Amino acid sequence: MILRIYNHDFHYEAENLCRVFYPYEKINVVKTSAGASDLEVVTLLNKTEEKATVVIEFRTADGVFDCSKELDLTAVEEDHRSYCERAMMTLLYGVLSKATGYVPQWGILTGVRPSKLMTNLIGTMGEQGATDYFKNDLLVKKDKTDLAFSVAKAEEKIISLSDEKSFSLYISIPFCPTRCNYCSFVSHSVEQAKKLIPEYVEKLCIELESTAEIAKNLGLRLESIYWGGGTPTTLEAEQIAKICAVISKNFDLSFLREYTVEAGRPDTVTSEKLMALKMAGVGRISINPQTFNDSVLRAIGRRHNSSQTIKAFEMAREAGFDNINMDLIAGLTSDTFPSFCNTLDTAVSLNPENITLHTLALKRSSGIVTGKIDVESGDLANKMLRRAFRQFKENGYEPYYMYRQSRSLGNLENVGWCKPGYECLYNVFMMEECHTVLAVGAGAVIKLKEFGVNNIERIFNFKYPYEYITRFSEILSRKNKIYEFYGVNNER
Repeated sequence: MILRIYNHDFHYEAENLCRVFYPYEKINVVKTSAGASDLEVVTLLNKTEEKATVVIEFRTADGVFDCSKELDLTAVEEDHRSYCERAMMTLLYGVLSKATGYVPQWGILTGVRPSKLMTNLIGTMGEQGATDYFKNDLLVKKDKTDLAFSVAKAEEKIISLSDEKSFSLYISIPFCPTRCNYCSFVSHSVEQAKKLIPEYVEKLCIELESTAEIAKNLGLRLESIYWGGGTPTTLEAEQIAKICAVISKNFDLSFLREYTVEAGRPDTVTSEKLMALKMAGVGRISINPQTFNDSVLRAIGRRHNSSQTIKAFEMAREAGFDNINMDLIAGLTSDTFPSFCNTLDTAVSLNPENITLHTLALKRSSGIVTGKIDVESGDLANKMLRRAFRQFKENGYEPYYMYRQSRSLGNLENVGWCKPGYECLYNVFMMEECHTVLAVGAGAVIKLKEFGVNNIERIFNFKYPYEYITRFSEILSRKNKIYEFYGVNNER
């Protein structure tokens, strides 16, 4: 697809909106008439001080779909650029919907954090003004508007916990038993990377010690810990215990509100690993079935089956874990609506404290895209989400955080649901960017938050475990930027 841009700089939003309708298409953004394609979107803005004209043309093999609108800028109080951009996206949304017959539920909204936008709008427009803006100006459907509003209200109390001294610790374990066909994260199968794991753990412990020293010198207060990946429980029980011991020895845990470890793959869960986590004070874990349909599990590249998931869950209960999350995905390869309903029924029957429901995202580097594997439509994915929404509410779960990913089926959302009082604090701290996140390990990203203003600075670790190991000294030296951010001279 070619996206032609004339007389405006709205290319980012236009490209993202085109991708909602054509997630598999490579979109070439051009500002000339050069090139040709079977799919061409032309966007034009002619603007004076008082008036503007927005023109959209969508050229396909089946014909041309077009629309235009005259704008009276003298009657508009808001910033003219924002007004013209929204008008253009509204026309583009209408043209693409007419051409494809598909009407995305989130309207022209393409951002990652709809609940954060809702929170900001409530602060400036009030609750009714914010919901009206979602529905009337952004064209978001009522149920999605209600969802964003519910999540925004649920997050208020959690967001208020943070201050300028708060921080969370993220620990990256980028290893998995196998690579799922939808995965684009920097994770490596244990078979490929097993020889790297012992040295990786050694380096990780050193980085943890360095990070703890920085946090202590800056007087920061650790409020949540989250091990992610990959699958942290691909490590041996002894390796898990070693990392836990380094954390306990070096960090001040007296202010810790939450300690989470992803034990995502059921086939990596053992009683020894669970006890190592429990003895270290971990209070929340994830055991992630994704689906309870065994044929779907095989199709996405997982080696475990549904009975193993149930067994892992029961083992976690026996080990004393009373705060367990389960991840599910709507729209997986070969999944059907009836089999997805079976997944919902099974998950709810286990009564976990959290259920996080994701929509399948068509990431460019994932096997599902590179291998041209068929996927279900956005309409089916939305039908799955609606069924889940109803069933979760009926069983006492409430939505408490959400985000969206690029190229999700139907431009749909990922939502965390929980029983009252079991919200995952880290998820909200991280997604709503409430405070600093100090991150360690391969692929980890430190996010430094200037409290009270919308200013985030990032420090990136090397993505791959072999880079992390061989260039480890560079990672440690980069941490001096943390001192610089907080305005402290590090004289070491």
